[in-house]
Amino acid sequence: MACRSPRVWLWRWRRNPLRRRADVVEGWVVLGVGLLTVLAGVLAGLMVAATVARGLARERADWRPAVARVVAEVPDVPAGHRHMSHGARPWAEVRWTVADGSVHTGRVRATAGGGVGTTVTVWTDSRGHLVGSPVPPGQAAFRAGLVGTLAGLGTALVPFSGGFLLCARLERRRMTAWDTEWARLGPRWGRTV
Repeated sequence: MACRSPRVWLWRWRRNPLRRRADVVEGWVVLGVGLLTVLAGVLAGLMVAATVARGLARERADWRPAVARVVAEVPDVPAGHRHMSHGARPWAEVRWTVADGSVHTGRVRATAGGGVGTTVTVWTDSRGHLVGSPVPPGQAAFRAGLVGTLAGLGTALVPFSGGFLLCARLERRRMTAWDTEWARLGPRWGRTV
């Protein structure tokens, strides 16, 4: 069974004749990188989540449903295109009027087999252009949280990677210094007096 020594906290900063300057530098680098990683990740994640949530709330407030009428016959699914999923709906040409009285036309997915004059609900922005339906508040909160988490993790990866590379470089320098010392003292190690 291996003998384990007790773990000593903050050993890199304690006085010790075996402590090297590289140990102290590495200790400060690890501490600084750890704090920077957490701080940058949390701040970036919170900022991005708030921005996404505001954007989705603005969409919910600005986008309005409008009643549109089909102006071109909605074709049935052609025989050669039976590979479309059961829920897929074909495109239809529709026309709608916005609050300022201007008439717009566009293409939307409509019910298969709907004829000319069939009503379809479409969503429009403040200028009357077609948009998708707004994201419900529950899904908006989930989406904002997910995007914020991914952005925070991506941001935290930058200082973490930089710290990892810096520690690897310090380790390489420490091993080079060790090899130099061993080359100098190693041949005298086995001599007897």
